[in-house]
Amino acid sequence: MRSTSAELSISRGDDPSKWVIVLAGSVCGVDAEAHVSVRRAADADMAVAARLLHNFNREFDEPTPPPEVLADRLRRLVACEDTVVPVAGEDPVGLAVLRLRGAIWGTGLECYLAELYVVPEQRRRGVGRALMHAAIREAQALGAESMEIGVDEPDLAARRLYESIGFTNRAGGPNGPLMYVYERSL
Repeated sequence: MRSTSAELSISRGDDPSKWVIVLAGSVCGVDAEAHVSVRRAADADMAVAARLLHNFNREFDEPTPPPEVLADRLRRLVACEDTVVPVAGEDPVGLAVLRLRGAIWGTGLECYLAELYVVPEQRRRGVGRALMHAAIREAQALGAESMEIGVDEPDLAARRLYESIGFTNRAGGPNGPLMYVYERSL
């Protein structure tokens, strides 16, 4: 795992729907300062968010419905207030999809990071890290006590990112047993 020696500042600024993330230092071996604006997607952003999700699945040869279908699904999910879609950039170059639900073992909510995507030409510039920090802050602000992520074993870049900001796949700490996520189509 590469080390990260970046300083992070996060602020809301004048617009409570927008996070401004400033990363300065070395991230994944790249020295830079990145100013990334992350905001909660509005209804008008759902077509762009859907296109990003569509491109994400196409990039990895996964099946995907057309962007218009995804946009309608996102609008319905966000309207139910259990889904939040942070986007990075005024003309979004990345997004996260957060799904919230009541917790069994706590009094707050659990948050599942359903998707995290950054367009290829914007990777390794701090956009994914900024999205993750904003997603964590947003989930906390909404009452979430924990966040879960499923990631494919060969996706080393995503795994490094998640681990560098405190996520683990070990129960009870670094020496605990390995945790697995299983799924099945119904």
